[in-house]
Amino acid sequence: MTSLAVLREELGLYPAPRLADGQPAWTLHDPVKNQFFQLDWPSFEILSRWHLRQPAEIATAVSQDTTLALAEADVLRLQDFLQQNQLLQQPAGQARELAARLQRQRGSVWTWLLHHYLFFRVPLLRADPLLGWLAPRLSALFSRRFLGLTLIVGLLGLAGVLRNAEAYAGTLVDLFSWQGLAAYGLTLAAVKLAHELSHGLMAKRFGCRVPTMGVALMVLWPVAYTDTTEVWKLPRARQRLAVAGAGIGAELVIAAWATAAWLWLPEGGLKTAAFLLSSTTWISTLLVNASPFMRFDGYFLLSDAVNMPNLHARAFALARWQLREMLFGLGEPAPEAFSRRKTLALVAFAWGTWLYRLGLFLGVALLVYHFFVKAVGIALFGIELVWFIAAPVASELKAWWARRERIHPRRGLLLAVPLLALVLLFVLPLPGRVTGMGLLQPAEQLTLYAPAGARVTALPHRHGDAVRQGEPLFAIESPALQLRALQAQARAASVQGLAAASAFDAQQRRDWQLAAEQMQATQAEARTVSADAQRYAPTAPFTGRFYDLDPDLHVGDWVAQNEVLGRLVATGPRQVVTYADEQEVRRLAVGDEGLFIVDPLRGPALQLKVRSIERDAARTLNEKLLASPLGGQLPVRQQGEVFYPETALYRVTLDVAGGIDEPEQSWRGLVSIHARAEPLAKRIARHVLSVFWREAGF
Repeated sequence: MTSLAVLREELGLYPAPRLADGQPAWTLHDPVKNQFFQLDWPSFEILSRWHLRQPAEIATAVSQDTTLALAEADVLRLQDFLQQNQLLQQPAGQARELAARLQRQRGSVWTWLLHHYLFFRVPLLRADPLLGWLAPRLSALFSRRFLGLTLIVGLLGLAGVLRNAEAYAGTLVDLFSWQGLAAYGLTLAAVKLAHELSHGLMAKRFGCRVPTMGVALMVLWPVAYTDTTEVWKLPRARQRLAVAGAGIGAELVIAAWATAAWLWLPEGGLKTAAFLLSSTTWISTLLVNASPFMRFDGYFLLSDAVNMPNLHARAFALARWQLREMLFGLGEPAPEAFSRRKTLALVAFAWGTWLYRLGLFLGVALLVYHFFVKAVGIALFGIELVWFIAAPVASELKAWWARRERIHPRRGLLLAVPLLALVLLFVLPLPGRVTGMGLLQPAEQLTLYAPAGARVTALPHRHGDAVRQGEPLFAIESPALQLRALQAQARAASVQGLAAASAFDAQQRRDWQLAAEQMQATQAEARTVSADAQRYAPTAPFTGRFYDLDPDLHVGDWVAQNEVLGRLVATGPRQVVTYADEQEVRRLAVGDEGLFIVDPLRGPALQLKVRSIERDAARTLNEKLLASPLGGQLPVRQQGEVFYPETALYRVTLDVAGGIDEPEQSWRGLVSIHARAEPLAKRIARHVLSVFWREAGF
């Protein structure tokens, strides 16, 4: 039998905390890559006899010298592990194989970009000499006396904040400005520097080397880091927990003293600085660093607390295994054996981590989309959909396909049916509806406004009176308009006199052209005065009813400019007006049927038919009751009394089948229109492409 390869001579072996099942453990250190591997008791016993070089001899020796019962296969599995992690000496002539293995580990250029887009580190400082100089000088900050004093101060500070909650919250709101956000950014940078220094100082107190400190970019978001990999050399779990929790501890210390300082300091710059430190550290500690779903301090604390290195990877493997067993009942052994309660906890933790990361990274992409370059945000959004959803799903489907021969046909059918239904839901053209808020209103209505400086001379109608087409609605007079009319008449008479005198005067005949131009200007002014006069005695352009007349308005009263004098509402058919966006309007056509649903307490449901669809997006929103500031659903931007739609909206007018009581009322309700059948996948693809095309600037 071939002898085992020789272990690399520079590897180090250190005692480690006992495993969760109570067996002893050791840490294997690769100083070249600065990687650490946890070994259980059987692996340690095998490595202790590695010099025997024969798998069978090693297994026999372990079985004879200990209570373990090992086989040759156990030794070979450990050899494969050591070989994969390059912990064995390579024989001569293996350069080509090693190069190929390195290339496989690196992957393609696209794989490298994806990995390093999501997370990569930029070392900035060789921290070990600095931390070695600082550690003895700052040792008082790690004493129990100082930590006890900080606990007391923190409790007093929190009690004071609870008593002054409104002032604390008000200060937080007041700092939501560009200057305040910049101050928060600088404060957060200082707090994170103290956070990372605390990790390094605690590691140095236990004799570990801290090679670098720097910045890690996680989805283009900068976070500080300290390389404390050597804590794996520490034999006690409490020491590792102390290093992992030092950053959070430092932030809590800062938060405690800063909160107390905010209470005790007088108004001014120092009080503001104390508030910035207090609010920043509480938020960053509780919401970011304490989270176990990312590889921040909370994760390492949890991993060490439950004594499970590589907690994420092990929980993910267990969750994938359980999913396969639930779906297919393959009867495969679990990746690791745990109690039922612990298995359920790890599976729940895995799913929680996946959902948390998905929400976090998509949120970062949306922030980039809204506040940075939109084309970059769209690209990041697409990459994260592929990386965090499509790629894991494809990988799991590949694992299912590899086990296809072991899947019972009935189980496969039970899974295939909902999957096929889901696919058909996306690709088949299914009928749908376009829904939104609409406004039921008369087909015609006219609002009458008063001109400037007018006095009422006649009010032939009162509120609710029926009015026939052509009947006068009211009459008003304006001294200014009467003066303009008299002036126009006087100028016209003067010009006519000059024209008549030109037949007897040679000088007047020479100025005939000028007189003709004056006559045209005088006639135009007379027509303008006549047109303005129509506003003072309007007649009904259609048959209807007269509403909204002020009951306190009487003949002889003066009215202000643009004062509403009444509203003429046409009797007969009514219409519903709604708005559709650029995706929905493609699925509508003239003649489509719909339904208008009014509040049951106010009116019935009405049958509709599309009469017209505007081909150009509305510049302003005339139906103001549909605007969001007035309780509607359409997002608008208000300038004075005018509403401008925030997005492209197209006006759709629908006729109402049948009559309805109270024709003067305008009702807001839900509009549902039968739309053209279209595959959901096509709608999604068109929407994504249109957004990308628009935001990318093409």
